[in-house]
Amino acid sequence: MQPLSGLDSSFLYLEDAHQPMHVGSVLVFEGTLHFESFRETTASRVHLVPRLKQRLAMVPFGIGKPYWVEDPAFNLDMHLQHVALPSPGSWKELRGLAARIFSVPLDRTRPLWEMTLVEGLDTIPQVPPGSVALISKVHHAAIDGVSGTEMMGVLLDMTKEPRTFSPPPPRTVAPVPNELEVLSHTARKIMGKPSEIKRVAGEIKDALRAAAKIRDKGIETPPVPMTAPHTSINHTVTGQRIWNTALLELDRVKAIRKVAGCTLNDVVLAICAGALRRYLDDKGELPDKPLLGMIPVSTRGKDEHGDMGNKVSGMLLDLATDVADPVERLNVIKEHTQGGKAFEKSGATRAFVDLWDFIPFGLATRVLRLYSRFRISEMHAPVFNVVITNVPGPQIDMYMAGHKLLALMGMAPLIDG
Repeated sequence: MQPLSGLDSSFLYLEDAHQPMHVGSVLVFEGTLHFESFRETTASRVHLVPRLKQRLAMVPFGIGKPYWVEDPAFNLDMHLQHVALPSPGSWKELRGLAARIFSVPLDRTRPLWEMTLVEGLDTIPQVPPGSVALISKVHHAAIDGVSGTEMMGVLLDMTKEPRTFSPPPPRTVAPVPNELEVLSHTARKIMGKPSEIKRVAGEIKDALRAAAKIRDKGIETPPVPMTAPHTSINHTVTGQRIWNTALLELDRVKAIRKVAGCTLNDVVLAICAGALRRYLDDKGELPDKPLLGMIPVSTRGKDEHGDMGNKVSGMLLDLATDVADPVERLNVIKEHTQGGKAFEKSGATRAFVDLWDFIPFGLATRVLRLYSRFRISEMHAPVFNVVITNVPGPQIDMYMAGHKLLALMGMAPLIDG
């Protein structure tokens, strides 16, 4: 049994029927990729990502965090679907299908992922007629952006000629642990909590001291949570999703980065900030205060590549949506990210993320469901307004069973507020 971390478990705390906590993606492949070829490729590689064959084992009474255990009843065909777009097979139909799929929570009694092969992409610009899409869902408790990209790297190839892998040796999978076994294992872990609490408390103390030194040097520190302005995008969410995407040429984004002397992430943040400003301004709702964005920051070490789960902290950022000039907005964001990175390197945010490890699973789940039920997010200032994440994709051509990957687009979970 492998215990979930506190951060991984947090996505289970937050999950409800109206806010599923899976990460989604839509991949578009050139040409007619047949379902049989897709299934054969997936079947030959699924053992290379152990999390794809693991399910949750819950702790009785919610006194501890769940565990990952290998599913003795794993059946690949329960995780793969095959559909065709209705005519005319345009972006509109693909967006609608993806939105409906993304709206449905994953089944916690099975490994927390599924993929749907979609045929009939016939009238999408720059996509050859007859091409296919792959819509995937993986629970955020199982992956973050980096580990999700690495997982796709296992399923895809760098050449048209697919790689071949030796099948795993035959083995007997143990039954899912019963409640008494899980409870006993959890009790032993709880006995070690006092020393862990002392360690994390020390880390938080050191991090706060480092953050104070940064502030004393005159480096701008991030905004305070729950100081974001109220907007129409910050409210209690429903169970339905709307999914859309915009494709930008990477060379143009890189050119802006070079001229401005900033990072690629700064340019992405400025583009998103400009879109948010225009959207709210068109609705007559642009607040005087700038929107606050939560920017996930990977803390994955070099020796942790290939590990599943979440290895992230977060950076709260002023998005300068109160600045009308786009060039000035980019420069302001550049200054904010430099200060935010210095603060993040102090370890303050990572230390506070570790606090998730000490929150009782059952209590957190009940509190957050009451928070959602009574729409409490609408009774206080938003913790932040939006999450903006930038995950590097493949820098070379990738293939699935010999079919070239044309586009890769993502979808993140939404939560109340």
